[in-house]
Amino acid sequence: MAGAIDILLIGHMTVDLVPGGRMLGGTVAYAAPTYAAFGHKVGILTSAAYNEPLLGQLLPFGEVSLRPAENSLTYENIYTDSGRTQYIRATANFLRYGDIPVGWTDAPYVHLGPLAAELDPREIAERFPDATIMLTLQGMMRDWRGDGQVRFRRWFDACALERIDIVVYSEEDLSHFPQFTDDARRVCKHLVVTQGRHGGAYYHDGGSMRYESLPVTPKDLTGAGDVYAASLLGALPRLDGDVAKAARVAGKLAAYSVTRSGLASAPTRAEIEREINRVS
Repeated sequence: MAGAIDILLIGHMTVDLVPGGRMLGGTVAYAAPTYAAFGHKVGILTSAAYNEPLLGQLLPFGEVSLRPAENSLTYENIYTDSGRTQYIRATANFLRYGDIPVGWTDAPYVHLGPLAAELDPREIAERFPDATIMLTLQGMMRDWRGDGQVRFRRWFDACALERIDIVVYSEEDLSHFPQFTDDARRVCKHLVVTQGRHGGAYYHDGGSMRYESLPVTPKDLTGAGDVYAASLLGALPRLDGDVAKAARVAGKLAAYSVTRSGLASAPTRAEIEREINRVS
């Protein structure tokens, strides 16, 4: 039986095809080291090829439970003069509540981080009535039928959103569905819309609040949204569950993250302590 954990992280790791080879990516890749930096014990439920070598990079940050698949979720970005086109070249297996190890089913915090609609948020949220559940939305808004090219998919499940405590997404993710925010504000307990270097907006109980980023010189923007979301959830136990304060802390930690690359973009413990103390 798996050991007790503080945070259950569910979603596919990704293989990102880059010049020269393959690189670990996905929400779990950036969220797990962020949670570990906060000192949380993390359980990662994912699906990938049974012999996927990139999985080893997650092991320093938490315990991994793998649902073996024929392939790992694989992304490729093609850049042209007209911009970036993203493709899904292979997918892994769907993740269900029944895949969660028994020792992890009483986790007090759950992060649903789909990258290719590989889970049903409602099905899992219904089974964690006492946990604080966060959904990072981007992977529910992707479709790739036919040639594998990633296109926008409209997803709005009011019953799922009502059961999830915190929903986080980038303004860019929903550029094709601008009315989502107004609709989601009516059903979500806590809704956060990130806006990169401009900070973002937090909506709760009919009201709203702006949070700020920091003026930094970015080196790599990859994973900043995942670091933001994980910092928000990871900070809650230190802030007595105050989501507004956690949103402010996360905005600063996400800014630090873009000054570094890869898994090193996770916040340092010194950065975490600095920003927690500023809002406490």
